[in-house]
Amino acid sequence: MAVYRNRFWRSTAAGLCGSVVHTGLMALKSWAHWLPGFQPYHDLQAALTALVGISVHPWVPWLLSYFNGSIVLGFLYSKIYRQIPGRNGAMKGAIFGAIGWLVMGLTFFPSLGKGLFATQAGLGLAPAFFTLLMMLTYSVTLGVAYSVFNPERR
Repeated sequence: MAVYRNRFWRSTAAGLCGSVVHTGLMALKSWAHWLPGFQPYHDLQAALTALVGISVHPWVPWLLSYFNGSIVLGFLYSKIYRQIPGRNGAMKGAIFGAIGWLVMGLTFFPSLGKGLFATQAGLGLAPAFFTLLMMLTYSVTLGVAYSVFNPERR
């Protein structure tokens, strides 16, 4: 049981590292005024408000993102780590992120009414490239942190 508990906390810590770096990128995006018309967290907040029928606090999408990045994706990454191609955590993380980007671009953005890879956001391909950067920032950090926290996985 202790082995599973350690694995859970290590994968959660690695996911949290990825989430923190992702938050830093999003803060830089805001500060630098990159793609001001592309606000995926605002879009998610609006979708959640429509879904539940009452106003959703702006922190809810961020908390969901941290839960997803730290718990769900961290756990998933730990479970499929050995099957992901690559020789190190950074490469495995990049592959994991590219797959996540494809899933997000093909499902998440269309469900928010933004089209495939957010191409209907009115900003051309820039949102697609930025979401790839978002995913790789998160996932490469996740992969490196997971390797550091799990020395037997290096």
